[in-house]
Amino acid sequence: MICQHVSIKTIIPLSLSSQPLNSLKSDEAASGPKQGPTFQDGQRRVDYVLTYHIQKPRSFRRKTSHFGDYRILRSLRRSLSMMRGRDTPPPKEDPEVAAHKHRLDYHEDDKRFRQTEFEDNLREMGLELEKDEGRINLFIRKVTTLFYPLLSCQILYEEWASYSVFYKYQPIGLIRKYFGEKIGLYFAWLGVYTQMLIPAAIVGAIVFLYGCATVDNDIPSMEICDPRNNITMCPLCDRACSYWKLKTACGTARASHLFDNPATVFFSIFMALWAAMFMEHWKRRQMRLNYIWDLTGFEEEEVSLCPYTTASLLLYVCSYFSLDYVLIPLFQDKKVKLTCTDRAPAYMTGLFTMLFMVGVTFAVVFGVILYRISIRAALHMSSNPTARTNIRATVKGTAAVINLVIIIIMDEVYGALARWLTLLEVPKTDKSFEERLIIKTFVLKFANAFSPIVYLAFFRGRMVGRPGDYLYVIGSYRMEECAHAGCLMELCIQLCITMLGKQLIQNNLFEIGIPKIKKLIRRRKSDMDSQQQEDYNMTLQRHEKDHFLGPFVGLSPEYMEMIIQFGMVTLFVASFPLAPLFALLNNIIEIRLDAKKFVTEVRRPIAGSAKDIGIWYNLLRGLSKVAVIVNAFVISFTSDFIPRLVYQYMYSPDGSMHGFVNHTLSYFNVSDFQPGTAPLQPMHLGYEVQICRYKDYRETPWSNTPYDLSKEFWAILACRLAFVVVFQNVVMLMSDFVDWLIPDIPKDISLQIHKEKILMVELFMKEEEGKKLLRDSHAKQSPLQPRSRPASHTPSNC
Repeated sequence: MICQHVSIKTIIPLSLSSQPLNSLKSDEAASGPKQGPTFQDGQRRVDYVLTYHIQKPRSFRRKTSHFGDYRILRSLRRSLSMMRGRDTPPPKEDPEVAAHKHRLDYHEDDKRFRQTEFEDNLREMGLELEKDEGRINLFIRKVTTLFYPLLSCQILYEEWASYSVFYKYQPIGLIRKYFGEKIGLYFAWLGVYTQMLIPAAIVGAIVFLYGCATVDNDIPSMEICDPRNNITMCPLCDRACSYWKLKTACGTARASHLFDNPATVFFSIFMALWAAMFMEHWKRRQMRLNYIWDLTGFEEEEVSLCPYTTASLLLYVCSYFSLDYVLIPLFQDKKVKLTCTDRAPAYMTGLFTMLFMVGVTFAVVFGVILYRISIRAALHMSSNPTARTNIRATVKGTAAVINLVIIIIMDEVYGALARWLTLLEVPKTDKSFEERLIIKTFVLKFANAFSPIVYLAFFRGRMVGRPGDYLYVIGSYRMEECAHAGCLMELCIQLCITMLGKQLIQNNLFEIGIPKIKKLIRRRKSDMDSQQQEDYNMTLQRHEKDHFLGPFVGLSPEYMEMIIQFGMVTLFVASFPLAPLFALLNNIIEIRLDAKKFVTEVRRPIAGSAKDIGIWYNLLRGLSKVAVIVNAFVISFTSDFIPRLVYQYMYSPDGSMHGFVNHTLSYFNVSDFQPGTAPLQPMHLGYEVQICRYKDYRETPWSNTPYDLSKEFWAILACRLAFVVVFQNVVMLMSDFVDWLIPDIPKDISLQIHKEKILMVELFMKEEEGKKLLRDSHAKQSPLQPRSRPASHTPSNC
């Protein structure tokens, strides 16, 4: 295990006499020759002074005007704890902080032990310690604080970074003390998100089990699997594909019912409310942590970028856009203020580059579509019977894996591209740089991850045409159509493989494997063997060992992978109810994996203060709102929920689902095939086919308007649109009601803050009254003397 601390302390030995440290005088005040600093008597000389420097982070600092307010708040809280009556309940303690209080008590005991040991060592060296005025005691306490990072690191490794404690609360208080508020808030948010996934995972598993329990009673699946229904379907591709029986899609129909059942509608509504409750729960938890960590009055100060960094960026941007005139004031020690005209080339470059890369993402999705079309035709023409029997599974599985590989590769490209585009804009402050980088990275990675899923959910099977009049792209490539049970099953497969693949490969395997590979490469490049390397490491100081660890790249990659996961959990949850369960299992591992990485694999970052998670909260809230609309369209247009309801209540003769499959199939006369598109093997089924069926709502070939859209199609379309409007508004209203019902600030914290404000006002009033009484008493003791006119100097008569 490797533990590290960020600040490097310089320790110089100290020789102390019987006088306290605050009584030092310079040698100029002493008589005799100069011998260096002396004590108050002017004779005894100070031999050594022990000092160390703690560098505070530049990024965040509290304003000087608020220091007094913080001291007042602390004193008010102490007085509140003494004045609190029996009727007022104390503020609830954070469970993750309370769970590790006994570890912190042990830490205080260890600090006292190390302080005593340090003092004994000083006495053994013949030094004297003065403790009468408490100065030396405070000084020694500061010295023993040097051991605090090592001890905290050990506690974090045992109680947080171990997989065996996955069921315990995280020591958020200790994380905040060791890494700072910004990293503490990230792990607190990740803990809240993981806890909230538990009920969502349970309900999703129940919905899936409901589908498993009712699959044998599903009438449409039974009709598809019934061999007595001798339904001949039209070919799935031109020439190479032949006619096929509907009963061969029995497995797909039964599997689709596991995810496409009435319970998925309830689960979509539940997940919309769950997202609203999660956001409210996090706001309350964040407010409680702000109160516990004394951040209620914290104001974040935006700090400009480092001058060296700004100069480098300006040199790079100006050379890139040939803006030589901007470089003139840069080297004259003047502040460079870029105008909108100066930044316009960078903005336009970023905009067009992002649009181009989104177009590249769509082109990649289109390439996978062409792969599916061509591989299906090739498998139909294959002479291998095994390949011909598993065409659908082969095409779906391989296409999903290809999409996953492309997503993982393009994610790395988009991350580097977003950073390059942000550097071109030369943001003014660190916060501005971080927010612009987050927005660009999120847009590119979101489009990369969800483009294949959006295509399967809303476009596949919609732009196909009909037998005899299919839609073709790039010559002879006929657009692919959904299976008879719909595209929901393929959407589920794509979502499952993408989600599990990104979590297992990109989020977990890369985080574990890449640091190990880098460490192995460093060992291979070293000229020393393992024993020499171990002996060399024993001679290094702690900060020297920490230098060989990996650099800390920030929290943006950690947040980004969780935001993408949150989108997969909420956006298409109607098609994959098990998504919350897989996300929960991943996050349990992710927390401990990130903890181990922060403690042992990367250098300890400089602690930074923050009172919230910043722009990530806005992204989460936006995704939760978009999820309602997306799930409404998935239920309405991707699943068969609306067509089943319309058939059951408008067209079914007995109000049941019997005859639903036949109702969704239209007729086609094989003599109407376009030249060159008819099957090469028309006798594949052993008989000549005159009429085949295809899934659509169109008129029959023998009607007055053959192959036109039927009235059933328009009735179902109207019901689908009506369902989207009703579902969206009802769920949005329920989410806003939950938002209004749950207060953002816990009641006990609100009461404490209110009492602190009252006590502060009373304290200021008493202070003003004391000042007024002091002025009045001073005025009574020294009354004003009447003014005397100055004597006039009149000239004398001589």
